[in-house]
Amino acid sequence: MKTTFDLPETLVQEVKRIAKVRGTTAKEIVREALLRAVDSNVLIYAFLSDSEFHHQAESVVSALAIAATPWAIPWACVHEFYGVVTRRSLFPAGPSPVHVVAQLDEWFRSPSLQLLSESRNHWQTLAGLVGSSEITGPLIYDAKIAAICLDHGVSEFITVDRDFGRFTALKVRSLFD
Repeated sequence: MKTTFDLPETLVQEVKRIAKVRGTTAKEIVREALLRAVDSNVLIYAFLSDSEFHHQAESVVSALAIAATPWAIPWACVHEFYGVVTRRSLFPAGPSPVHVVAQLDEWFRSPSLQLLSESRNHWQTLAGLVGSSEITGPLIYDAKIAAICLDHGVSEFITVDRDFGRFTALKVRSLFD
Protein backbone atom coordinates (compact mmCIF):
# COMPACT_ATOMS: atom_id res chain seq x y z
CA MET A 1 0.00 0.00 0.00
CA LYS A 2 1.31 3.42 -0.88
CA THR A 3 0.02 6.53 0.85
CA THR A 4 0.58 10.04 -0.43
CA PHE A 5 -0.29 13.37 1.10
CA ASP A 6 0.29 17.03 0.33
CA LEU A 7 2.56 19.13 2.51
CA PRO A 8 2.76 22.92 2.57
CA GLU A 9 5.68 24.13 0.43
CA THR A 10 7.29 25.85 3.44
CA LEU A 11 7.36 22.53 5.28
CA VAL A 12 8.82 20.73 2.26
CA GLN A 13 11.58 23.33 2.01
CA GLU A 14 12.33 23.03 5.75
CA VAL A 15 12.56 19.23 5.49
CA LYS A 16 14.93 19.55 2.55
CA ARG A 17 17.04 22.07 4.49
CA ILE A 18 17.25 19.74 7.52
CA ALA A 19 18.12 16.80 5.26
CA LYS A 20 20.95 18.77 3.67
CA VAL A 21 22.34 19.77 7.09
CA ARG A 22 22.18 16.15 8.29
CA GLY A 23 23.62 14.78 5.07
CA THR A 24 20.60 12.62 4.33
CA THR A 25 17.49 12.70 2.16
CA ALA A 26 14.14 14.38 2.72
CA LYS A 27 12.51 10.96 2.42
CA GLU A 28 14.62 9.66 5.30
CA ILE A 29 13.69 12.68 7.45
CA VAL A 30 9.98 11.99 6.84
CA ARG A 31 10.48 8.27 7.60
CA GLU A 32 12.14 9.18 10.90
CA ALA A 33 9.21 11.45 11.75
CA LEU A 34 6.91 8.47 11.41
CA LEU A 35 8.98 6.01 13.47
CA ARG A 36 6.96 4.30 16.19
CA ALA A 37 8.44 1.98 18.79
CA VAL A 38 6.85 -0.59 21.08
CA ASP A 39 7.60 -1.39 24.68
CA SER A 40 8.22 -4.89 26.03
CA ASN A 41 4.80 -4.98 27.72
CA VAL A 42 3.08 -4.56 24.33
CA LEU A 43 5.17 -7.44 22.97
CA ILE A 44 4.32 -9.56 26.01
CA TYR A 45 0.58 -8.98 25.60
CA ALA A 46 0.84 -9.62 21.85
CA PHE A 47 2.62 -12.92 22.46
CA LEU A 48 0.61 -14.36 25.35
CA SER A 49 -2.70 -15.37 23.81
CA ASP A 50 -4.40 -15.76 27.20
CA SER A 51 -3.51 -12.24 28.37
CA GLU A 52 -6.31 -9.74 28.94
CA PHE A 53 -4.96 -7.32 26.35
CA HIS A 54 -3.75 -9.87 23.78
CA HIS A 55 -6.05 -8.88 20.94
CA GLN A 56 -5.28 -5.16 21.25
CA ALA A 57 -1.53 -5.70 21.45
CA GLU A 58 -1.43 -8.31 18.71
CA SER A 59 -3.41 -6.00 16.45
CA VAL A 60 -0.99 -3.11 17.02
CA VAL A 61 2.18 -5.19 16.56
CA SER A 62 0.82 -7.00 13.50
CA ALA A 63 -0.22 -3.71 11.87
CA LEU A 64 3.23 -2.24 12.48
CA ALA A 65 4.98 -5.38 11.20
CA ILE A 66 3.16 -5.43 7.85
CA ALA A 67 3.19 -1.66 7.22
CA ALA A 68 5.70 -0.01 4.92
CA THR A 69 6.47 2.71 7.45
CA PRO A 70 9.27 1.96 9.87
CA TRP A 71 8.67 0.74 13.39
CA ALA A 72 11.11 -0.12 16.11
CA ILE A 73 11.84 -2.22 19.14
CA PRO A 74 14.64 -1.16 21.48
CA TRP A 75 16.96 -4.10 22.17
CA ALA A 76 16.38 -3.53 25.89
CA CYS A 77 12.69 -4.32 25.28
CA VAL A 78 13.60 -7.50 23.38
CA HIS A 79 15.66 -8.66 26.36
CA GLU A 80 12.93 -7.75 28.84
CA PHE A 81 10.28 -9.51 26.72
CA TYR A 82 12.32 -12.72 26.70
CA GLY A 83 13.09 -12.48 30.42
CA VAL A 84 9.45 -11.99 31.41
CA VAL A 85 7.75 -14.59 29.21
CA THR A 86 10.27 -17.31 30.09
CA ARG A 87 10.18 -16.58 33.84
CA ARG A 88 8.77 -19.70 35.44
CA SER A 89 7.73 -17.93 38.67
CA LEU A 90 5.33 -15.83 36.57
CA PHE A 91 4.34 -18.45 33.99
CA PRO A 92 4.95 -21.96 35.41
CA ALA A 93 3.64 -23.62 32.25
CA GLY A 94 4.82 -20.79 30.04
CA PRO A 95 6.29 -20.97 26.57
CA SER A 96 9.57 -22.69 25.93
CA PRO A 97 12.62 -20.61 25.09
CA VAL A 98 12.50 -22.11 21.58
CA HIS A 99 8.94 -20.84 21.13
CA VAL A 100 9.90 -17.36 22.39
CA VAL A 101 12.90 -17.19 20.06
CA ALA A 102 10.68 -18.26 17.16
CA GLN A 103 8.29 -15.39 17.91
CA LEU A 104 11.17 -12.91 18.04
CA ASP A 105 12.49 -14.27 14.74
CA GLU A 106 9.05 -13.72 13.21
CA TRP A 107 8.96 -10.08 14.34
CA PHE A 108 12.55 -9.59 13.18
CA ARG A 109 11.54 -10.68 9.66
CA SER A 110 9.41 -7.54 9.30
CA PRO A 111 11.24 -5.54 6.62
CA SER A 112 10.22 -2.26 8.22
CA LEU A 113 11.51 -3.15 11.71
CA GLN A 114 14.46 -1.29 13.19
CA LEU A 115 16.15 -2.66 16.30
CA LEU A 116 17.42 0.20 18.44
CA SER A 117 20.42 0.27 20.74
CA GLU A 118 22.38 2.89 22.62
CA SER A 119 23.75 5.60 20.36
CA ARG A 120 26.99 7.51 20.71
CA ASN A 121 25.01 10.25 22.51
CA HIS A 122 23.26 7.83 24.86
CA TRP A 123 24.87 9.03 28.05
CA GLN A 124 24.10 12.71 27.38
CA THR A 125 20.45 11.92 26.60
CA LEU A 126 20.10 9.58 29.57
CA ALA A 127 21.73 12.06 31.95
CA GLY A 128 19.36 14.76 30.72
CA LEU A 129 16.34 12.54 31.37
CA VAL A 130 17.61 11.56 34.80
CA GLY A 131 18.18 15.19 35.70
CA SER A 132 14.87 16.50 34.40
CA SER A 133 12.72 13.75 35.89
CA GLU A 134 14.76 13.07 39.04
CA ILE A 135 14.26 9.33 38.69
CA THR A 136 15.73 6.84 41.12
CA GLY A 137 16.13 3.09 41.41
CA PRO A 138 14.71 0.76 38.78
CA LEU A 139 13.16 3.63 36.81
CA ILE A 140 16.61 4.00 35.26
CA TYR A 141 15.64 1.13 32.92
CA ASP A 142 12.66 3.12 31.62
CA ALA A 143 14.92 6.15 31.24
CA LYS A 144 17.37 4.00 29.26
CA ILE A 145 14.62 2.95 26.85
CA ALA A 146 13.36 6.54 26.56
CA ALA A 147 16.89 7.78 25.81
CA ILE A 148 17.36 5.12 23.12
CA CYS A 149 14.05 6.12 21.52
CA LEU A 150 14.87 9.82 21.62
CA ASP A 151 18.33 9.29 20.14
CA HIS A 152 16.80 7.38 17.23
CA GLY A 153 14.08 9.93 16.53
CA VAL A 154 11.14 7.80 17.66
CA SER A 155 8.00 9.86 17.10
CA GLU A 156 5.73 7.70 19.28
CA PHE A 157 6.41 5.08 21.95
CA ILE A 158 3.55 2.62 22.50
CA THR A 159 3.36 1.18 26.00
CA VAL A 160 1.11 0.26 28.91
CA ASP A 161 3.62 1.64 31.45
CA ARG A 162 2.51 5.01 32.81
CA ASP A 163 6.00 5.68 34.18
CA PHE A 164 7.12 6.73 30.69
CA GLY A 165 4.92 9.80 31.03
CA ARG A 166 7.59 11.39 33.20
CA PHE A 167 9.87 11.68 30.14
CA THR A 168 8.17 14.64 28.51
CA ALA A 169 10.58 14.76 25.56
CA LEU A 170 9.22 11.38 24.39
CA LYS A 171 5.72 11.19 22.92
CA VAL A 172 4.08 8.24 24.65
CA ARG A 173 0.87 6.56 23.52
CA SER A 174 -0.98 4.03 25.60
CA LEU A 175 -1.86 0.74 23.97
CA PHE A 176 -5.42 1.53 25.04
CA ASP A 177 -5.71 4.80 23.09
